Amino acid sequence: MFRGKADMRLLAGTAHPQLAKDIAEYIGVPLGDATVSSFPDGETFVKINENVRGRDVFIIQPTCPPTNQNLMELLILVDAARRASAARITAVIPFFGYARQDRKDQPRVPITAKLVANLLVAAGVNRLLTMDLHAQQLQGFFDIPVDHLYALPILIKHLQEKKIPDLVVVSPDVGGVKMASAYAQVLGAGLAIVVKRRISATETEAQHVIGEVEGKNVLLVDDLTETAGTLVGAARILRSAGAKDIYAMVSHAVLVDVAAERLRESDIKELVATDSVPVPKFEGCPLTICSVASLLGEGIKRIHEDESVTSLFEINGQTV
Repeated sequence: MFRGKADMRLLAGTAHPQLAKDIAEYIGVPLGDATVSSFPDGETFVKINENVRGRDVFIIQPTCPPTNQNLMELLILVDAARRASAARITAVIPFFGYARQDRKDQPRVPITAKLVANLLVAAGVNRLLTMDLHAQQLQGFFDIPVDHLYALPILIKHLQEKKIPDLVVVSPDVGGVKMASAYAQVLGAGLAIVVKRRISATETEAQHVIGEVEGKNVLLVDDLTETAGTLVGAARILRSAGAKDIYAMVSHAVLVDVAAERLRESDIKELVATDSVPVPKFEGCPLTICSVASLLGEGIKRIHEDESVTSLFEINGQTV
């Protein structure tokens, strides 16, 4: 049983220092003093510069690009805390890298998401706090408690402030229907799906829309975008189907340079994402970032105080 902020220690790697500072500010606990640097040969060096013996330690580190470096930093921070006799170590991973490699979809390929789960537990992680995993069943890869938060309450708040009429929520592919359905339910909006027809093993063509979008404002929702290709392609077919204003929402904007050009030239009026990873400032892009520091901070507080995190999933009395 952990009580009082004095028993809590927040540490962070170099993946997303601003988010770590914002979380610490929300909780009202200073960010712990830890040195994280690299030797000339690229090896990571970590030293925790304060006492964590018997403390409830939370290590904040999204495993976003450079994924391998950030993952290794996290593992070494965990090992350092374990060897310093921390009472409990919770890995706070707002964005869980390698989540898409969650099954054997080809011969002789690894299940890397499970490997990463094994590495975290072997390093000494006692609990995981994460947000919007690419597939919820990844929680089953861990033999430790996993608290899985959703960005939906944060993103929905931004959308509700815009008061968009005649809204239809759209999944850009069949795999995202469950997430789109959750948004539609909370917003009281209709639901549609963009479908790609596969014409060969390597080509897709003839996209079409299942659902009514003509004359409607639409909201595309997805868990992750990197190149924005799926979102931009879906927006194009929605426009041709008669949609009016097109908005997009993603939990994790792991954007690369090609995404900027695509978004500038796309039919998407606004892309709304969270700061689960550092988001580049692309000139002229219709990009809005919502902070999840309060969501993650509240999750950390409740884990520390051994309270339920279920109420964090509620919006307007509904559980998402």
